Amino acid sequence: MNKPKVAFIGTGGTISSLGVHPLELQDYVIHNNRMHAGQIVDRFPTVREIADVIPVDFRNVPSTEIYFAEWHELAMLCSKLAAEHPDLAGIVIGHGTATLEETAYFLNLVLKVPFPVVMIGSQRPASGLSTDAAINLLNGVRVAAAPESRGRGVLLMLNDEIQAAREVTKTSNWRMQTFRTPDFGALGHADADRIAYYRRPERKHMPDTEFDVSGLTALPRVDIAYAYPGADGTAVRAFVAAGAKGIVSAGFAPGMAPPADLDALTEAVKQGVTVVQSSRAGSGRIFRSQRLTDAGILAGDNLNPQKARLLLALALTKTSDPAEIARMFATY
Repeated sequence: MNKPKVAFIGTGGTISSLGVHPLELQDYVIHNNRMHAGQIVDRFPTVREIADVIPVDFRNVPSTEIYFAEWHELAMLCSKLAAEHPDLAGIVIGHGTATLEETAYFLNLVLKVPFPVVMIGSQRPASGLSTDAAINLLNGVRVAAAPESRGRGVLLMLNDEIQAAREVTKTSNWRMQTFRTPDFGALGHADADRIAYYRRPERKHMPDTEFDVSGLTALPRVDIAYAYPGADGTAVRAFVAAGAKGIVSAGFAPGMAPPADLDALTEAVKQGVTVVQSSRAGSGRIFRSQRLTDAGILAGDNLNPQKARLLLALALTKTSDPAEIARMFATY
């Protein structure tokens, strides 16, 4: 029986990192020692027993250094792999957990490949005692190869849990169960006997989206204004002065900016900046109240601020019409 063919792209992060001692579980980054994709597969060779794994090297960096240039290159690389390997069952991308959710959601909005793309990472370095790098790699490949994974958009697989790219977020600095979907929970589990799914994402996702980054060289500037008592609009005005085309208000729950920030955001809208209201709570829909409507501020649905920022940036590559952008937030 032929094994499924799965590509593994390594971008760096904790899953690629090596410390000098098995108990060096936190400050391993000071060694700046990261493995490329082929080295990771060689370190955990059991993965080759379940799939024909094609290691693909990429920029080997901490995920805090990843932004549009890397996302664009990853999207183009995925398309290239799909063209070169018509029999490819899926792609796994190893990534640092700090910005894993942003990369996953961005790719979920722009990829044009027909098979599953699964994002993985680890909370402990590959050299660490009880590292989760090995099992996350193995399960990531299993999920990518599973026919049941098709049609669910970009997936995130850590701690045996399969999450939807749109909804998952990192919730703990060090714990293994850090990635959670606050409102709805996991899509399924990578158990020892099988890949078990229980639900599908409802919102539109790759490959059937209206966003195309192939010709883009940059994203419009979109900033996040975080709500706190006493915020006086200084950050909002600074963002506008810096050339922001959009601003996401990470407001108090259930979606309210501090009064002085609201005044500054209202003025920003008058100056042509698109403003979207989100919540720093990280859970629950934003209701477009009369106050937001009067200010010209759009509702960010249930996206957390960092994901609302990405959707707004991509939306602004297509249009600045508030009604169209509101449609996109209701669609994706």
